[in-house]
Amino acid sequence: MELQESAHPFHDWNERITAECYARNSASRIQNGKGQIVDIMNNYARMSFNFGPTLLEWMEKKAPDIYQSILEADKESQKRFSGHGAALGQVYNHMIMPLANERDQHTQVIWGIYDFRKRFGRDPEGMWLGETAANTTTLEVLAEHGIKFTILSPYQAKRYRKIDEKDWHNATGAKIDPKRPYRCTLPSGRTIALFFYDAPVSQAIAF
Repeated sequence: MELQESAHPFHDWNERITAECYARNSASRIQNGKGQIVDIMNNYARMSFNFGPTLLEWMEKKAPDIYQSILEADKESQKRFSGHGAALGQVYNHMIMPLANERDQHTQVIWGIYDFRKRFGRDPEGMWLGETAANTTTLEVLAEHGIKFTILSPYQAKRYRKIDEKDWHNATGAKIDPKRPYRCTLPSGRTIALFFYDAPVSQAIAF
């Protein structure tokens, strides 16, 4: 990777973000009221997370201690969450899936599953889509390959209803509860669960 001057004093942005974000989340200092460290916690074992295959490949070579912490966090999370790991899969190249043809969408999901299985030793239950971009074809591809859920923006929801009810509720403008899953029934008859992230909390943490 070439020198990226904007990442100074690090060589490149992978190094800088690993030091400022990924490493810190793998060993978060818990302090008491006096500012003393009372515990060190791997945040990844307690929250859903995803890393792209190409980033993990770089991290495996350049930051192997952080890489191992991420893999160990998924194993720890399985003990905490009744066998369900915190790590999500990701489409291989973080591409905008609805802009790809169906064949390429299958490739992205198949490669993403393969890489995830190789690193985490299990099949991914959920898969992150680049920019949460999705359409019906994308969701069909995920479901066809055994992906049980994905995460979308609350602004992508149009309407919802309780199972077995007839009346739909308007969800435009992010008017949807992010604390519960939603079942999406697809034209093929397959289903996939959708979670909607909490927009205000997400924005506050990220920016």
